[in-house]
Amino acid sequence: MTEAALEIRKLRKVFGDKVAVDDLDLKVRAGELYALLGPNGAGKTTTLRIVTGLLKPDGGGIRVFGVNALKNPVEAKRMIAWLPDEPMLYDKLSPLEYLEFIAGLWSVDPRLAHERSEHLLKMLGLWDNRDQRCEGFSRGMKQKVSLAGALVHDPKLLILDEPLTGLDVAVARQVKNLLQQKVSEGATVILTTHILEVAERMAQRIGVIQNGRLLAEGTLDELRNQHGDGKSTLEDLFLEMTGQAEHDAEAV
Repeated sequence: MTEAALEIRKLRKVFGDKVAVDDLDLKVRAGELYALLGPNGAGKTTTLRIVTGLLKPDGGGIRVFGVNALKNPVEAKRMIAWLPDEPMLYDKLSPLEYLEFIAGLWSVDPRLAHERSEHLLKMLGLWDNRDQRCEGFSRGMKQKVSLAGALVHDPKLLILDEPLTGLDVAVARQVKNLLQQKVSEGATVILTTHILEVAERMAQRIGVIQNGRLLAEGTLDELRNQHGDGKSTLEDLFLEMTGQAEHDAEAV
């Protein structure tokens, strides 16, 4: 049986009178790229923020590679990297300084930190910019530095919230290539995206949530067999499952 990288049981989060995550059950296998999809406000980002320890749940349980993330948050966080939808950097640092600083926070050996930083910056086409301050970078360059920072401590579980938003084609390709390489090396990647073609091409399994609950889960072929005609695109399946196709038709 495949090991679970992430297992969520009856997860619940309420903001005022709004239930953001509603007794959610979710299991992500080790070594896969899993796409978590849903309409705006479905609970995707809230769920992932709870997993990474940025929010406290109102109920439920979380295990990261078997570790109880609520009882042993530090142990769980050591295995996780989180990349939000907006790059967060220290703009006065260069990419190399930033990566070595982040590696130091994770207690990575300085020599290993430099080797990893060099490898990541070269893979992402930033080596020639390694000594420039990040404050002058484009959004795409900042996003790549942020991704490198998320990977510098070699996490087992990488969680990304809309990692390709606002990126041009060339930068998006570099990011996708790096994510696929990390999965091929044994890492687990969970990403949210509104670019359904990305999920369709890259994800080994897909989960669709709405109103904080899991609507469907499986490979693209499994979703097609369960909710489509065997040939449906992911976009067609998504709209059908979330009821947006009917809503769009009524609006015409």
